[in-house]
Amino acid sequence: MEHKAETKRWDFLRGLVVRAYPVTLAIVALVANLMTASLPPAVATSPSFPVSGYFVSASADDAINTSKLTAIKALGGDTVITFGSRLLPVRLASVPADCRIGAVNCASAAAAGVLLNRVFYYADSSPWGVAALKCPRDRSITNGNKLFTVLVLPAASSGCDAADNRYDVVVVGGGSVAGASAAGSMARMATSLAMKYFSGMPIPASRTDLTFLPDLSYQNTFSNFSDRYLQYQAAVNNVPGLAGFYLSTEMPLNDGATFDPVLAVYKIQNHAIRRIMPTRSAVISPYIDARAAAFGRVTPAQAKAAARKIALTAGGVPLNIAVQDGMGTGKGGAYFGDEANSPVDQYAAAIVGSGSWGSKYVAPNRDYFQAAAAGVAGTGATLWANMEGMAPANGTNPCNSNPRGQTTKARVDRQLQQMANAPSKIVSFMWDTYYTCTGTGVPLARKLQDGKATPIITDSVFDAGSGSLQVTGFNLSGATIELRWTTASGLARSRTVAASGYNPLFGQQRGLNPSLQRIDANVGATSLGLGKYYMVKVTNTWGAINPFYAKAGF
Repeated sequence: MEHKAETKRWDFLRGLVVRAYPVTLAIVALVANLMTASLPPAVATSPSFPVSGYFVSASADDAINTSKLTAIKALGGDTVITFGSRLLPVRLASVPADCRIGAVNCASAAAAGVLLNRVFYYADSSPWGVAALKCPRDRSITNGNKLFTVLVLPAASSGCDAADNRYDVVVVGGGSVAGASAAGSMARMATSLAMKYFSGMPIPASRTDLTFLPDLSYQNTFSNFSDRYLQYQAAVNNVPGLAGFYLSTEMPLNDGATFDPVLAVYKIQNHAIRRIMPTRSAVISPYIDARAAAFGRVTPAQAKAAARKIALTAGGVPLNIAVQDGMGTGKGGAYFGDEANSPVDQYAAAIVGSGSWGSKYVAPNRDYFQAAAAGVAGTGATLWANMEGMAPANGTNPCNSNPRGQTTKARVDRQLQQMANAPSKIVSFMWDTYYTCTGTGVPLARKLQDGKATPIITDSVFDAGSGSLQVTGFNLSGATIELRWTTASGLARSRTVAASGYNPLFGQQRGLNPSLQRIDANVGATSLGLGKYYMVKVTNTWGAINPFYAKAGF
């Protein structure tokens, strides 16, 4: 191996210097150690799948969570994320009949002697109970095997007491007296496996007129309840595996003022995390909607501004913005510029209809991810990607009773290519059940495990004049590179060469995704036609081949 020979040469030099110049020895040894420490292995020991986190459903059963996390870890995952529940306004009569203090409705009884403003219900599988009680009017109620927690919150202020004597009551239900906490079990199992868990924060109800926006008519109570949720987590769930919280309210990557109410929710919950559990971080996952016919017709420039707006809600919390690629819902397009006039695939067609990628989408996903990266730059927030691990259903790709269908390994590879080098981490929606259903015969998780050696090219730089080619991506070890291009005189050219350099630490060194690698090659001096695309294909040390990667030349 080349780096071993280099080490031997330095060892010889050290032997010479120690006999003549003891002081110089220390300097030479230091340089030698730095050089040998930075030399990467020539070949990676094993391939890896680029996705390192998954959205999951949490169970109160430790064994179920352990099995799920173990399967995710085997595929290279180290992070799991769950959704929160909705805080729903209800009528007093809609409070569960079992929630009683004596013979009286529990919300009415808890608010006796004060003005009852509104009542809310929060269905949560966790047995909140006594650990959640903070204020004198709060109650923990058991009725048979059922457990209810009643929180009495000032309607227009914080703390326990309302100056105007008006209170909102939140009834937390869904847990059982002897039951375990789903969030608690997931956090403990993540801790035992050295993984990270982001627990879903409460979600406000949707407006009745614009259902894609949160109802902020009870913003103060939602803020108070977010505080109480975090205080409960801090009391019962404060383990190393609880890395932070997922802000489950969603919005498109759109900078329009229409979505300011969602930004208000983010600000409320980020600031609450900062106050109550300041060592934890947060995840927000806005989605790409690049459809040409979509409301607002969002451009990459607008997506950049939206990403910045979201980043500025952090309030000091380490914030990860995991942009959904929209490929599972037909809202995003994974295509290269030279494919703009090619027809959309069969799955996208189920949403946007037949036509070309360029006519159905404003821009390819790659442009949106790079725009989002520029938007968060300098804000302190970190850009992640959320790869949608399903496809629009078109009748040929069932996935149990899910509204979306099973996707393919080839489609996933294209999605990963489109993320470029922008995100520092890639997570995916959703393990249950898009990765585990047998819809078309084999679960997606199995397909990805079997094909995880596939090289994924995320970016390249080609200097035609010198013939220099640099390629970045995943699983590039031991690569042979095929380059196709069109010369300035219009001649089609193709050349296959072995990579002359391999750096598995490229992502770590550049502050990018730590799994990103780089290879270099030289195909010889040539020319590249103005406005022409060049295409790159890689065969790696495991004999796996990536789908062609296309990029416009200059």
